[in-house]
Parts: sequence; structure tokens; C-alpha cells
Amino acid sequence: MIVLGFQDYRAQGQALAEALGCAYEEIAIHRFPDGESKVTLPRLAADESEIILCRSLDRPNAKLVELHLACATLRQQGVARLTLVAPYLCYMRQDIAFHPGEVVSQKIIGHWLGEMVDTLITVDPHLHRVHHLSEAVPNAQAIALTAAPLIADFLKQRPVPPLLFGPDAESQQWVQHIAELAGLDWAVAHKTRHSDRQVTIELPDVDVSGRRVVIVDDVASTGRTIANAARLLKQAGAELVKCFVTHPLFSENAEEILTNAFITHIWSSDAISHHSNVVSLAPLLAQAVHQSRENQGS
Repeated sequence: MIVLGFQDYRAQGQALAEALGCAYEEIAIHRFPDGESKVTLPRLAADESEIILCRSLDRPNAKLVELHLACATLRQQGVARLTLVAPYLCYMRQDIAFHPGEVVSQKIIGHWLGEMVDTLITVDPHLHRVHHLSEAVPNAQAIALTAAPLIADFLKQRPVPPLLFGPDAESQQWVQHIAELAGLDWAVAHKTRHSDRQVTIELPDVDVSGRRVVIVDDVASTGRTIANAARLLKQAGAELVKCFVTHPLFSENAEEILTNAFITHIWSSDAISHHSNVVSLAPLLAQAVHQSRENQGS
């Protein structure tokens, strides 16, 4: 068994290999001026039968093509088992066509990934109407992990126990789980989404005066949902507002939006490489790889 990683996710790939007790090698990517990618695999042992590919799929379009090229070539070289460890899994939000002609990308990309690999391991996938990853990736062993225990361990070490806060109803089950693991209070707001960039938030009937609050969410992209919640919490008397996200997508000026909303600390897992990373997912991912191999009789 060997972990193959990529430069843009090198630290996490190396950490996974160390946790698994196996070697790490890197797939080289060169992008031509026209946007095409040249993919170069490292030299592998002739009898290498099991490969773990480690790459998060944020900013996914080029990464998906490069992954497909790598997987197809590894299969041609006789690799029997491919596992993809993708802590952030792309194209999971569009799980239904809201208007005629809309492409349901979740099913298409999920099926495509399942054709590439035998096992797919991800963390806190952004699923709504589909509740099990196997529905989105039906043609491979699909494993959805949660970072909740690792986040809970981090948050319960804060010197002053914070109130955990979910920005919308979709976050309730997740926020509640983290809070129960950490022994912390929690509350959830009501969100109305008007567009990709416009949302309104209503606070629940919870006294936050003088409290330190940590807004917890699985994904932060534009940052507007978390920022709106933070402003309302400060207006309601919260002493400090911080946030923790599993997947720090942080597009455009998201960090500026968050800091302008009185958020003093931004924390995240290393599902996506970002300077806010404070929790490593490697132990969780390695455990899932070992369990997957046991289930398949390796």
C-alpha cells in the first residue's frame, strides 16, 4: 500500500501516509497555457496492487480531470485496488433539478468517481435530500466520516466554555452532536436563502449576553451566512464570536467579510488547505482506510 498525493495537498497526504505507516509519493501536475494538464505518475513497484490517492476536491474541475487521468493510467499499469481519500467532495449540493434542464451534478460526478476507484472516503459531505453517500456514489464503497469528534476535542479545550451556534436548521444535528461530545451548550438560527450571495438570519430565543460563541458549520464559501449570524450575535450582546468550519472554501473576499462581522478567530480542519487549519483529519482518515481494507479482506 502506498499513498499518492499532489503538491496542493502535500502536507495532508504525507500526514495520512505517516498515520498509515506507509510510503508517500507524489503525482506531478504541469498545466499548459491553454489549461490542459500533464499528469506524471511516480515510478511504482511492479507488484504495487493497492494505491491510496489523497486529494481534496475543492476548486474541482481541473482536479477531476487530473484524477481521472491518474486513475486510468494506474489501472492500465495493473493496480488492482484504488482508494480515493477526498476530505472535501465536490458537486454534492446539486442533488435535484429545481428548473427544467438543470443538470443533477451530484449523481453524475458521484457515479463518475465510483467508476474511477473502488473506495471513496470523504468527510462531512454536503448532502441535503440525499442522506447516505452511497446514494450519490452507488458504484463504489462510499464512506462518509464526520469531523465532529475532532472538532469537539478542540473546542472543549477552550479556556472559557463557548456556546456553539449553528447558522441554520440544516446544521442542527451536526452542531448538537459536537456540543454533546464536548459538553457545551448549543443553539441554532433560522436562515432564509434568497440567492447564492444573499441570506437572512433570525436568532433563536437564547440569551447570548456576555457569552463567547463559536459558530460551527460544515462549509464556508462566501462567508455571508456566518457573517450575518455573527453580527446578530454581537448585537444581542455576545462577548466574542468565533467560527469553526470543516471545509474552509473561503471564496473571493470571504475572510474579510468574516472579520468585518466581528469574528475574532477563524478555525478549520485541514480538509482544505488554509492558514486557519487547526485540526488534522489524518488519524480519522487512516482509521477509515484500515477499516475499509479489513471489510474487503486485505
